[in-house]
Amino acid sequence: MEASIKYLLVLGFLAILGINSAYGAGECPRSTPDAEAMKLYPCASAAQDANAAVPSDCCAQVKRLGKNPKCLCAVMLSGTAKSSGVDPKIALTIPKRCNFADRPVGYKCGPYTLP
Repeated sequence: MEASIKYLLVLGFLAILGINSAYGAGECPRSTPDAEAMKLYPCASAAQDANAAVPSDCCAQVKRLGKNPKCLCAVMLSGTAKSSGVDPKIALTIPKRCNFADRPVGYKCGPYTLP
């Protein structure tokens, strides 16, 4: 009985390691672009209208993602972002609209370039 409990614990531990390493292999460490896109809910109107104000909580989330331009790009082009009505061309202007001095200017993101 005790051996089977140890076996289950080891198996569970290995499953957790497998899940974490699967997320770590993508554009966004320890997450997926779709999961990160869900965190950008405060950016919804700013990602659909270039004239909309960008809320400070949106800027904070984008700044966090902007440290990894590959992840930011994947999030802006994710299925979740597209299905929520995000216009990638407008969404990619958010770092500039937040006045980030260290934004990834000129980074090629699919068919778009970060301004």
